[in-house]
Amino acid sequence: MNTQKVTIADVAKRAGVSKGLVSFALNDRPGVSPETRTRILAVAGDLGWKPSLRARSLSTRRSFALGLVVARNPEVLGSDPFFPSFIAGVESILSDRGQALVLSVVPSEEAEIRSYRQLVDDGRVDGVFLTDLRHDDPRIPLLTELGLPAVTLGRPDGPSPFPAVSIDDTPGIAESVAYLARLGHRRIAHIAGSSTMLHGTRRRDAFEAALCTAGLPLGQTIETDFSVAAGSDATRRLLTREDAPTAIVYANDPMAIAGLGVAHELGIRVPDELSITGFDDIDFSRYVYPPLTTVSATPVVWGRAAATTLLALIETGAADDVNLPAARLIIRGSAAAPAHTRKSAT
Repeated sequence: MNTQKVTIADVAKRAGVSKGLVSFALNDRPGVSPETRTRILAVAGDLGWKPSLRARSLSTRRSFALGLVVARNPEVLGSDPFFPSFIAGVESILSDRGQALVLSVVPSEEAEIRSYRQLVDDGRVDGVFLTDLRHDDPRIPLLTELGLPAVTLGRPDGPSPFPAVSIDDTPGIAESVAYLARLGHRRIAHIAGSSTMLHGTRRRDAFEAALCTAGLPLGQTIETDFSVAAGSDATRRLLTREDAPTAIVYANDPMAIAGLGVAHELGIRVPDELSITGFDDIDFSRYVYPPLTTVSATPVVWGRAAATTLLALIETGAADDVNLPAARLIIRGSAAAPAHTRKSAT
């Protein structure tokens, strides 16, 4: 069997045209009639021709790669399935476009800034995804200065030249609190994410606003770094207090599942004595016991939309904001009426 790689010269010979014309046709450049372009593409398909990424990069001065720089402790990142799901969505778009994803996990915001500069200096990416938006985010003016196209996950709290792909997470938090209030809970706590991140602040504000709407006093809130360890520690602190909550709203599913484990360890039955809600609807949230009531944020869909938007920005110089369906509550088995309410009803 002939395993020799098919080249542009082979396509040109079979189509009866020059290599230059083949290159123009395959790279969708002007100067080729529609009939000739169709014939060249058909010949390329018949021969099994595949583009050389290196050749395309040299001819177009593009890397055909997108970047994702994440400033988190690798242990924290490894325990959070949001990013693998988001990356899976990104890759599902890039693989069909002959593109690659360059992932950098760095330990600090300072290292993150250096990483962006290095990516540009080395010409390794054509654009980047900007995640974990912060208050007055310094990365936005930096990327503007560097001339690096970007898509933000969510809308920044200041001016930004970049398109945003957003999911409104506040309805999901509000629905969680309202649902627990309808069940009869009056002491509802929140294990929150970092207040340096916009989504951490946003979810905390939504939690407090929902309590006010339900006519409930502000509950106890503990800020964390979104990690499993921090979620576990915060849960233990809440459940060993004299005024322990009867329900906890978590800022992500890994912390909620860790909290579920802590409750079991302390002999507190879920949902009989404690109700728990999460956020993200990661795959295994439905397989824990009891199955986790949580908020669906569809990270795979988010990844697909972000990749499509960033590629459009790179290829055309412009892209519109994208508003994905708002995150909504999915009711499973980890929340129920508090025990004292059920006893009084009987």
